[in-house]
Amino acid sequence: MTATAVQAALDVTVEAGDGFVGVVPAGGAFRIVDVAGNQAADTLLFDAADVTNRYSALDTIREQGSVYLTNGSRLLSSNLDLLATITEDTCGRHDTLGGACAQESNVVRYGLSTRHQHACRETFLRFGAQVGIDARGLTHNINFFMNVPLTAAGALTFEDGVSAPGKYVQFEAARDVIVLISNCPQLNNPCNGWDPTPLRLLGWWPA
Repeated sequence: MTATAVQAALDVTVEAGDGFVGVVPAGGAFRIVDVAGNQAADTLLFDAADVTNRYSALDTIREQGSVYLTNGSRLLSSNLDLLATITEDTCGRHDTLGGACAQESNVVRYGLSTRHQHACRETFLRFGAQVGIDARGLTHNINFFMNVPLTAAGALTFEDGVSAPGKYVQFEAARDVIVLISNCPQLNNPCNGWDPTPLRLLGWWPA
C-alpha cells in the first residue's frame, strides 16, 4: 500500500515507556515508524474476535523456517490462523525470540538496583486491561527494530540495533486484529542505545 500520513486514519506518537492498544480492521495497513532509530517496539497481536487466538512466535518461526521477521513474513496465531503479513520493511530484520523486559527479568540480568524500573510487561498489562487482556493472555512478543542475534550455540545476545531514524515496518491485517504495543523503556542494554525514544504509529483502513 502506497500511502501518505495525510491520508492516514491513525497517526499517533507513543513516547518511550508508554504504550498503545487498538484494532486494525481486516485489510487495514498498520505502520510502526522508528522515529530516532534503534528503538524497540514490543508488539503483540490478537484475533479481535477471540483474544485467546494470539500471535505465536513458535508457530510463526516453524512454519516459515526463519527466526527473524522481515518483508513477506506471515504472522501466525497459536491456531495457525494468519493474523497479518509484513508488506513493507525498510529496516530489514526484526526479533521474535528475545521477549519483553519485565521487572523480574531486569533483576536477573542487570541486578537488584533495576527492580523498580519500568518495563514492557507492565505496559502490556496496563494497556491490555483496556481490551480484556490480562497476564494470562500475554505471550512471546515481536520486538520490531530490535537486534537479538542467535549464536551458533543457540544463545541470544542483545546488540546495537540495525535500524535508523525514520525506518519503518508495515503489516496488513488478514482479519480484525488487536495490536498491543509497548514502546520499550529499557535502559540496561544497547537495544536502543541506552536512550529510549518515541515511535510513530500510522494506519490506513479499507473503505
